[in-house]
Amino acid sequence: MLKKTAVLILVVAAGWACLTSFKPPSFRIESLPPGLVTELTLEQRIMLEEAWARVKRGDAKGAEKLFLRLGQSSPFYNAGLGYVAFLQDQNSAAETYFQESLRRYPDLGLSHLGLGQIYQATGREELAFNEYMEVLKSEPENAWVLEQSEAIRQRQTEALLREGVALYEQGQVEPSKAAFNKALHYSPNSLEAHLNLVRLYKKENQAENVLFHLKAASAIDAKNKTVLEEYGEMAYRSGQWGRSLEAYEKLAELEPRNKEYQSRIESLKNRLGIFELPSQYDMIPSSAAVSREETAALIGVKLKDYLGDAGDKPPVIIDVATSWASKFILKAASLGLMEAYANHTFEPQRAMTRAEMAKVLMNLVEFLSRRGIRFIRQYPPQMIRISDVSSDNIFYQTIVDVVSFELMELGPDKSFRPEQGVSGREAIKILDLITALLK
Repeated sequence: MLKKTAVLILVVAAGWACLTSFKPPSFRIESLPPGLVTELTLEQRIMLEEAWARVKRGDAKGAEKLFLRLGQSSPFYNAGLGYVAFLQDQNSAAETYFQESLRRYPDLGLSHLGLGQIYQATGREELAFNEYMEVLKSEPENAWVLEQSEAIRQRQTEALLREGVALYEQGQVEPSKAAFNKALHYSPNSLEAHLNLVRLYKKENQAENVLFHLKAASAIDAKNKTVLEEYGEMAYRSGQWGRSLEAYEKLAELEPRNKEYQSRIESLKNRLGIFELPSQYDMIPSSAAVSREETAALIGVKLKDYLGDAGDKPPVIIDVATSWASKFILKAASLGLMEAYANHTFEPQRAMTRAEMAKVLMNLVEFLSRRGIRFIRQYPPQMIRISDVSSDNIFYQTIVDVVSFELMELGPDKSFRPEQGVSGREAIKILDLITALLK
């Protein structure tokens, strides 16, 4: 083996000594991913690095020979030949190689990047954008890809917004909606696209779609009173008191002395039964780390229409009699959503960690699923990698599941921060997401 490797090194060295002038590539080439490279043998690494160096200096034939020697078992075989074909302006062949590479190694960023550039070079910007988005999933700070994808995003969004307006003026409603929805694919925070869809869906009396886009618009421009008023009133007329209350509370923050807003808030709270809640409930949004009793209260209030009655045999809990949220705690524990400790204590004021919140959320998903409510995973669990929770951690599978349902998220570095607290606003946001999925 040592003799063979030594010969290979001499061959590579000889190749460097006989450098020929080549035309440098006109496309972007990233460095090899260290994670995959370290899995190769020394001989394979030497050959791969030389092949990649030849690609970077434009030596298509020299690189091709080395990739062919690496063989089809190498994770870089098809990706490398894709870049070789790209160097030779054989775009169709390059596309085929990159697609085959991704069929075998779906997360290989080099192939997503190459395929994206092929699509971009051949005028298929939507496909190019999708490939660049795949690169950013694993490399969110990739400056070149961010620049390219942002340029496509702006061009496509502006063109689709113009197209949507033109189609609407021509009376082509469905194509107009399709154009605005496609604009949102590129720019989910396009206020113009959301408001145009509100206008279109209102004409068709599609209240749920109107509310969806009004809510999105109000989140994008949280100080837009016109949007908030329309959202609040539409939700009120649709009988969706929680959504309406959300809108009017935001309006009241903008105009605290507006008596009309205050009157509507009082009416909505009465309808929702919130008037019975103690003042501590209103303090939850300002909580830096939500407590167990606050979590139980949020579940009890926000999901009251879906939980039903408590179980026939309430658990024995010895330390919640004086808690302002005692009835919510007993109900959550009775339904198996939150658990008391082995010594029958609940520790209502103890702060929740993110790992414990993940467990509560998965208890909720399982409970609601048994009642016929379907939750759809957004990511395959086997594809989720967590940098700071090992597979032998008691919360590992729970965290994988909650991330796969996109109820909680990983950080840019794939960390979950299991011991970190959950703020009141974050807890509210998570439970609001669940209630939105139920409607």
